[in-house]
Amino acid sequence: MPVDVRELTIGVLGGTGPLGGGLARRFAAAGVTVLVGSRDRAKGERVAEEIRADVPGGTVSGDDNAETARQSDLLVVAVPYDGHAGLLRGLAGALAGKIVVDAVNPLGFDKQGAYALEVPEGSAAQQAAALLPDSRVTAAFHHVSAPLLLDLQVFKVELDVLVLGEDREATDTVQALAELIPGARGVYGGRLRNARQVEALTANIISINRRYKAHAGIRVTDV
Repeated sequence: MPVDVRELTIGVLGGTGPLGGGLARRFAAAGVTVLVGSRDRAKGERVAEEIRADVPGGTVSGDDNAETARQSDLLVVAVPYDGHAGLLRGLAGALAGKIVVDAVNPLGFDKQGAYALEVPEGSAAQQAAALLPDSRVTAAFHHVSAPLLLDLQVFKVELDVLVLGEDREATDTVQALAELIPGARGVYGGRLRNARQVEALTANIISINRRYKAHAGIRVTDV
């Protein structure tokens, strides 16, 4: 059985960005203790203050990514792909033994829109697992609309969050974490070797959003 995620301290590495900031707000609104990580401690503290204003009574603080990694029980990685490997390589010791949720989408953009980048390890999640051999690496939150997460007036974010990983207890815990977001459901999506197509699908969802001026997510039927 997964641990009670409400009893964990959740750190968000890259918590000052749109996805990380949105997830931090939603977790804080659910009553979870949240740490906002940033390359710059002052920026992390500033965003944490903004979240506390948005979520009165929320337990949120900010720091640099290294201290956030040390102080948190479970970490969500929501940084740009170009900084992904460097960040995790430097935090391997602090993240040892912890559940790490990789939410990074390796994408490029040109005049034709978004497209998936090639990752030597196969996917950002597999890269994370290679760099963090002593952590319990999972992958999730790739297809969640950051604007919807950031707007707390949108009470329900209706979508399924695909959760991938090798460790059943870890994936169950991350599914429960996803379900702290009203309207969301965590669905097991396979092992990390299947993360490549999950990350790449984000490019298709961006194309849908641009064409239809939407904030699309996905739903899995019959489960």
